[in-house]
Amino acid sequence: MIDQLREHIEAVRAFSAETPEAIEAFRIKYLGKKGLLNTFFQELKNIPNDQKKDFGQAVNELKVAATEKIATLREGLQAGEPSENLFGDLTRPGEPLLLGARHPVSIVRNQIIDIFSSIGFTVSEGPEIEDDWHNFTALNLPEHHPARDMQDTFFIQTDPDILLRTHTSSVQVRYMENHTPPIRTISPGRVYRNEAISARSHCFFHQVEGLYIDKGVSFADLKQTLQYFTTALFGKSKIRLRPSYFPFTEPSAEVDVYWGLESETDYRMTKGTGWLEIMGCGMVDPNVLDNCGIDSREYSGFAFGMGIDRIALLLYQVSDIRLLSENDLRFLKQFKSIV
Repeated sequence: MIDQLREHIEAVRAFSAETPEAIEAFRIKYLGKKGLLNTFFQELKNIPNDQKKDFGQAVNELKVAATEKIATLREGLQAGEPSENLFGDLTRPGEPLLLGARHPVSIVRNQIIDIFSSIGFTVSEGPEIEDDWHNFTALNLPEHHPARDMQDTFFIQTDPDILLRTHTSSVQVRYMENHTPPIRTISPGRVYRNEAISARSHCFFHQVEGLYIDKGVSFADLKQTLQYFTTALFGKSKIRLRPSYFPFTEPSAEVDVYWGLESETDYRMTKGTGWLEIMGCGMVDPNVLDNCGIDSREYSGFAFGMGIDRIALLLYQVSDIRLLSENDLRFLKQFKSIV
């Protein structure tokens, strides 16, 4: 019986196979449930006691030889497989990467920041939940001032002094309180007003407001700054300033840019005039400077503010402001290639 085991051990060591099927048949022959090894183990009880030790060692040697042979054959077979079976066709084109899309408001916001950054303006940010002082009172809008009715405000019900900011001018107040002139900063951000939602207005939108304070700042500096901005953003250099009213600037003006009348869309957008209103501006009221701890006898400044959403509608010819906040992928995918 031991001689028979020796013969199987030699046969196992000499065995070779080139297909997975042959290797599997070899495994079943020796290591299967009804394989030769189980048969030899069952014969162990019939072996004389003086031969059991040698017989058992021979059975174990056959088991080790068969196990190692199967592992070696499988490794050799895998190593010899063509690379395309492991990794696929390496000449096949790769899967396309889906590109994301920047939101049109983000695109315009970044363009505005880049333009003003090029002439020395920094970016300042502040909280969207504000108090009455920074949103109204410090901006020359004391309690019961009729101009407060110009902005329908979302107040926090539990505290009438806390509200959702109605403009980013509150950021400018905080900046003036914590910095000394010269000050040159823009404040982009989201603002909230209790307005009916329609194609032309929304209860939340985005603004960017600018502030420049130094000695000897004049209205001419304001006009030249706005001239540079409109030329850089719209490619149109003709602007006009119409007298207006804002509680925190005096004098105040509305800024129009000449859009032209080259198409039917131009006629519709400008109501046949060729002019488009894009922002409000003015010289900072001395009361605002004094409220923020800046001596109005020594310093002067100008401020301006514009709606980012409105400018995005103009630049991309979007007819409904609600499209900017509905997350419709059909709309957003149009801006996929825009950085």
